[in-house]
Amino acid sequence: MSDTARPSTLAVWISAIRPKTLGASLCPVLIGATLARVDGVFAWDRVLVALAGAVLLQVASNLANDLFDGLRGTDGAGRIGPRRAVGSGLVSPKAMVAALGLVIVLAALPAAWLAVYAGPVFLVIGMFGAICAVGYTAPPLALAYRGLGDVFVFVFFGPLAVAGTRAACDGMWTMPSALCGLAPGAIGVCLLATNNLRDEAGDRAAGKRTSVVRLGAPAVRAIVRFATMIAIAMPILAALVLGLPKGVMIASMVAAVLGGLAAPRTSADGAQAFGFRLAMFGLLLYAYGIAFAAGSFIDWGAG
Repeated sequence: MSDTARPSTLAVWISAIRPKTLGASLCPVLIGATLARVDGVFAWDRVLVALAGAVLLQVASNLANDLFDGLRGTDGAGRIGPRRAVGSGLVSPKAMVAALGLVIVLAALPAAWLAVYAGPVFLVIGMFGAICAVGYTAPPLALAYRGLGDVFVFVFFGPLAVAGTRAACDGMWTMPSALCGLAPGAIGVCLLATNNLRDEAGDRAAGKRTSVVRLGAPAVRAIVRFATMIAIAMPILAALVLGLPKGVMIASMVAAVLGGLAAPRTSADGAQAFGFRLAMFGLLLYAYGIAFAAGSFIDWGAG
């Protein structure tokens, strides 16, 4: 009976990687690549390397989260969401440390490649990103336990990721790319904040002072609504003020629909409701980047 209840080793590791959240890496890279294409400097090889680096850093953060939350007892049997690998005993801390170390080593390769071909700043970003990815839950930084996880997600998967992907193509850091990066950063905050709303009771008991524990659920639900508005507004601003093709505003419609479905509305939401909202924000990260990139080929006001 226990054999049938236990997932396969592959399933356990896939779950630990948290593929539903990886849109947080894909979305800003797609937007940065779109800006590079519009500017006439798009380079496939550099965009793919930037994507690899972003995904690997996010996987490192997810594995570190699993490891250190498990060691602290934050992801114990009482958690509402999916079972975590270390917290549920499906993966030993030693095995998770080894996996985390391997991913960090792999993440250093894209950073080194971009440092050679697009500027040494990428080596600094890679090193700082690795420190923050592990330090998201690992002491002494433990950003998530200090209520700083939202800041990390917003910066690294927002303006820095979009502007960095754009800069990877020709070494130029531009203000429009940083501004467009506000949108994926905001959606990433929505996903994290909704996750923290679900886990509020367990996090509070474990001493994990997330934004929800610090500010309260009503304030964080308001932040999610505001962040969704940023995601809706940015493509409109990009088209009307920054001069991007007007088709990118399709992303605004995607954000309005999926963001409206996903927004947490009440403290009475149960596990099923939170599961749905998290799935919608995860889908939004993928769909938003794709809509922005595809829409950039349409400019119905041109000519």
